Amino acid sequence: MPGPKRGWFGPKSASSTGKDIEMNQSTNDRIEGAIHEAKGKVKETVGQVLNKPDLEAEGQIENLGGKVQKKVGQVEQVFEK
Repeated sequence: MPGPKRGWFGPKSASSTGKDIEMNQSTNDRIEGAIHEAKGKVKETVGQVLNKPDLEAEGQIENLGGKVQKKVGQVEQVFEK
C-alpha cells in the first residue's frame, strides 16, 4: 500500500510546524520556471562540451520553457493584486 505523496521536504502541504503551506500559483510558476531554466542551461552546456547537438537543443528548449513559465508567474502575480 503506497504512502502519501511526498516532496523533497516531506508531505507537500505540511511544514515543520504542522501548519499547511499554501503558495500562490504565480509563486509556484516562477519557482518551477527557474528550475527548468537552470536544468536547461546545464543540459545545453553538457551538450556543447560532449559535442551532442541533440542534448544541447533539448537544453535550449527547456531553458526557453523555463523563461516562459517564469514570465507567466510574473504576469499572474500582477493580476492577483
